[in-house]
Amino acid sequence: MPTPRKPPALVPGSTIAVVAPASPAKEERIQRGCETLERLDYRVKRFGAKSKGEGYFSAPLAERRKHLQDALTRPEIRAVLCTRGGYGCAEILEGWNPARLKQPRIFCAFSDLTSVHIFLWQKLRWVTFYGPLVAGGFDAGPNATGGFDPDTFMWAMTATNSGYTVPLEGETFTRGKAEGILLGGCITLIETSIGTPWELDTRGSILLLEDRGMKPYQLDRMLLHLRQAGKLEGVRGIVLGEFPESEPPEGSSVTVTDVCRRILGPLRIPVVYGAPVGHTTRPMLTMPLGVRAKLHAAGEGRIEILEPAVRA
Repeated sequence: MPTPRKPPALVPGSTIAVVAPASPAKEERIQRGCETLERLDYRVKRFGAKSKGEGYFSAPLAERRKHLQDALTRPEIRAVLCTRGGYGCAEILEGWNPARLKQPRIFCAFSDLTSVHIFLWQKLRWVTFYGPLVAGGFDAGPNATGGFDPDTFMWAMTATNSGYTVPLEGETFTRGKAEGILLGGCITLIETSIGTPWELDTRGSILLLEDRGMKPYQLDRMLLHLRQAGKLEGVRGIVLGEFPESEPPEGSSVTVTDVCRRILGPLRIPVVYGAPVGHTTRPMLTMPLGVRAKLHAAGEGRIEILEPAVRA
């Protein structure tokens, strides 16, 4: 793997940009999330707060692209957080010039923002962070239902001298240990990166896969596509999310866990299911993408982050 490019760590008083590159969020939830960040002793600067929504997008395409690129290039900005996911990020990438993104910034988000994570890794080798949204985690607060896990957020954003261990609070499907580069995110967006100029290279990875609101047969189709497209070849371990709101359709007893066991079991690599990453009602973990990690698949599972994700 090429050498990852790490962003500067957050420090008290750092300025965090808040952008809305996908779907719109409720203003009161954005405000609560911004207040949480301010209580953590950060300054918040919103981009596009006065933009008008367009269909299921938070703003017209050109505005969303400009706000995100500006946030990632302004010298006073140390971190970029997003209001919510939904839909809309993939189209932004079509007009992006990666040469403008000269210095890595902290980028933290999940769901539809997986497309941006993949782009920043494949094009620039930026380390990014799969974690809470302003109106999807920070708004509920630390250690709250629908909130965020403060320990993993602060470790990821501030630890510059060593790695750390994240308890996955899940269920081991296939026991074992594996070391690789932690990559992944929302499985829907990973699948739709196939065939694009920023298609995710999963070889040598500990692969994170999660989503919500999927019928088991839909997850089956996606995992099968990843396997047939070669995206599970060379993967060293897998961490699966909870896949909430993914009950079997009427008349079927096949669950998402059944699907994951059927397709991933024959890989004979360590697999942990049910970690509170991405779409979860539990306090959401923050997972650094693009760093070396070691998966311990036993019991509830844990993952060692083997190096700092940020630099001093």
